[in-house]
Amino acid sequence: MAVIKANSNDIDMLARLMRAEAEGEGELGMLMAGNVMVNRVRSACLDFVDINSIPRMVFQSPGGFEATQKGYFYQRARERERRLAKKLIDGERHHPAEFSLWFFRPEGACPAQWWGQWNSGRYKLHCFYTPLASDCPQVYSVY
Repeated sequence: MAVIKANSNDIDMLARLMRAEAEGEGELGMLMAGNVMVNRVRSACLDFVDINSIPRMVFQSPGGFEATQKGYFYQRARERERRLAKKLIDGERHHPAEFSLWFFRPEGACPAQWWGQWNSGRYKLHCFYTPLASDCPQVYSVY
């Protein structure tokens, strides 16, 4: 059962963004980046109050993804990434990104906080940041 609405074009867009943001971190890294992306669509809180679709999430400005400014994002979605995107749309979650709304790739260690949000962990090069339940209860809801 889908946790967010997504048609075939949306799945392709999510798949392309996951690849462009985290392909170097393998399938699990792409799934974690994708958790953040899906969480932004399903959680109407903080910077994402008006983000209610995959296209709005992908092209949010300010606060969107740098990958949309690069040509690699605009290449056709591959079946591998489409399969991963479908898993996330169906509710699959991966620690430390399962409740995260942000991630970034620092030069060194993950800061304990980033833009006022707490670090929930690191996977390879990306640090993940999760809001407090009092600030964003929707991200913690069970599907």
